[in-house]
Amino acid sequence: MPGRTAIRALATAAALLLAGTVAQAFDDAKYPNFSGAWERTGGAAPRFDTSKPRGLPQKAPLTAEFQKLYEASLADQAAGGQGDHTVFRCLPWGMPAMMNGYGEIQIVLTPETTYVLIDDGNNEVRRIFTDGRSFPPDVEPAYAGYSIGHWGNATGFGGYDTLEVETRGFKGPRVYDNTGLMLHPDNQSVIREKIYLDKGDQNQLHDEISVEDHALTKPWTVLKTYTRNADPKHEVREDVCAENNAHVEIGHDTYMLSADGYLMPVKKGQKPPNLRHFTQP
Repeated sequence: MPGRTAIRALATAAALLLAGTVAQAFDDAKYPNFSGAWERTGGAAPRFDTSKPRGLPQKAPLTAEFQKLYEASLADQAAGGQGDHTVFRCLPWGMPAMMNGYGEIQIVLTPETTYVLIDDGNNEVRRIFTDGRSFPPDVEPAYAGYSIGHWGNATGFGGYDTLEVETRGFKGPRVYDNTGLMLHPDNQSVIREKIYLDKGDQNQLHDEISVEDHALTKPWTVLKTYTRNADPKHEVREDVCAENNAHVEIGHDTYMLSADGYLMPVKKGQKPPNLRHFTQP
């Protein structure tokens, strides 16, 4: 019995020592206060560049080919279709659109990883690895990509104040917003960010995002700003895209379910789907 007591004492001491080591390794006083829920600014309509209206006024630096594709997407939506919009099918937004702030954003800091929790139709999660790793050679493609971050100090005073992030390793399709402004389908995008609190207002969070993509003629850089929700017990809503989703995609055509449960067109003159595998009257 004395031997077991000694073993328990040693185990307890080791656990306390380990906990103390972890606590010392992550001194939250050295990091900015990103706690709380962050809500988008710039108006009711989410978009990539919040300083400009949606659609063509975004003036995305698209190549001629992708400018034509975007104009066709907008025309299709004006006629009742979905264009190149993808999320109506409940696909994830992915980067960079997931940072548009469709729902509130929460940021959780740990020593090895910064988690970005986003409440929208898919409840997406970003993992930004800050443990010193490099990009692995065999990254599994993801809509959110693979993110590596580094903490820095832009002011030269105190602890860290800026999280710099690089994200690669995407799969698609991905768009900048629900107007169908699409990224290149080769998914070779490189997205760089600087995330930091406003120097004059600690309840304002900035995310400077720069996208390099083969659908662009040059990097597209925008500045997003979020406001901290002042309510410490704010309501966290659940948004499930698939619930009551009336969109039906068959091949490359989109239809809707009517209120009485029948398939209906979304555009004037739209042909019905091919019924070759169904008994015809």
